[in-house]
Amino acid sequence: MDSRAVPGGRARLSAPRWHPSPNFGPRRDGARPDMVILHYTAMEGAAAALERLCEPGPEVSAHYLLGADGAVWQLVAEEARAWHAGAGAWGDVDDVNSRSIGIELANRGDHPFAAAQMAALEHLLAGVMARWAIPPERVLGHSDIALGRKIDPGPRFDWRRLARGGLAVWPAPAAPGDFLADARRAGYRWAGTTEDAETLVCDAFRLRFRPWGRGPVGAADRAMMAGLAAGWPCLGGD
Repeated sequence: MDSRAVPGGRARLSAPRWHPSPNFGPRRDGARPDMVILHYTAMEGAAAALERLCEPGPEVSAHYLLGADGAVWQLVAEEARAWHAGAGAWGDVDDVNSRSIGIELANRGDHPFAAAQMAALEHLLAGVMARWAIPPERVLGHSDIALGRKIDPGPRFDWRRLARGGLAVWPAPAAPGDFLADARRAGYRWAGTTEDAETLVCDAFRLRFRPWGRGPVGAADRAMMAGLAAGWPCLGGD
């Protein structure tokens, strides 16, 4: 990746450092990436995360790792299948690893994301999305695709900032509807009872769009979910 200005005219950023991980394989059935999945490492610093993502034993990896200081490492070629999404699912996609680029952000999950790290992410995302024609609605969090299992990148991640730069989406409230029907239309996937599903979906949805929300699903949750489903329905999600 060449060095270019990040969105909004911020300072020029350097290219990623190549640090290959052995944990990858071919994308299955000729798949191409049409999603980006964002994670946090939940570890103390980038060095520990880099070691783990390149260690054969745990069999985990990502395409990129971003340090708090804005440093970027590339671990897996974008054309290859990194192992970051596990059993995640979105819309009609069951093998998210074969359809996505995985980006890890060095962050424990209990503190804000550094300004330099967010600037580096914006720069990286702009390039990835352009290369693979990935629309902003397909930039997702691990919590979106793994309901009840994962919470990263967590409530401190600034999704609204990405949306303002065209690198993610942020729904305007619409007329409140059926929360789960709209969630399914937006792309959320779940199994189990309706009562369990409502809790799982609400928790994931609030992590990203309403981290201050509490209690059972309310009108504000239904309104924002309706706006998400209306603005960016997930093809094949029904």
